Amino acid sequence: MVKIQDIPMFSNLDKKFHKELKESLYLKKFTKNSIVFYEGDESDYFYILLDGSIKLYKTSPKGSQIQIKRMKAPNTIGEYACFEKAPFPATCEFITDGVMGLLHFDKVYKYLDDKEFSLGLIKSLTSKVMMLSSLVHKETILSSEAKVADLMIENISIFNRLKNNEIAGILNLTPETFSRIITKFKKESIIKIDKNRLQILNLEALYMILETNTVKECTDCIARFKAQLAQKGEL
Repeated sequence: MVKIQDIPMFSNLDKKFHKELKESLYLKKFTKNSIVFYEGDESDYFYILLDGSIKLYKTSPKGSQIQIKRMKAPNTIGEYACFEKAPFPATCEFITDGVMGLLHFDKVYKYLDDKEFSLGLIKSLTSKVMMLSSLVHKETILSSEAKVADLMIENISIFNRLKNNEIAGILNLTPETFSRIITKFKKESIIKIDKNRLQILNLEALYMILETNTVKECTDCIARFKAQLAQKGEL
């Protein structure tokens, strides 16, 4: 479990404040799939992820989850709710066992006069704004195929660590849609799956899918393209 001084927002505070913060922090253990707070809940506490991983998501009117972000310790959660004194805008759920530190808002307000603390807070809030901006872009602009291509480019290891339904959840796709796209990518020889490990065969094709926001509707397009070049004597 990380220590309070490992949290970026608190790392530059004087050591005497670290001791004070530690004594003021209420530690709460959670098991996997436990809800920390629901979208719309109100609280007087600032949440600090000290151990484990969580996911933040909103719930659509139809009851489906729209994942915003997955986070692992150390991290801070609920800045907006804290400083706007507003309900939490999303639900927080542990995806592993973990520990959350609860710090009363009064303690947070106490350190706002500290320049380093305020700067850390601004950086944290800015990163959350950028995170939401990225989510809006992906949800409103990218096609389902482009979403999958984007994640493969950014973090291929996630495809070998998580189950398909978990990855589909991260991308806000149905498991059926995700499976269909993976099958399409395999047919196009963009990827291959060998012994349950996914490998990228054509990174350029993934960038093209992301750039054009689509994937060609044909079988083995790359092989066809190479054959055409060979016929023209260009290959």
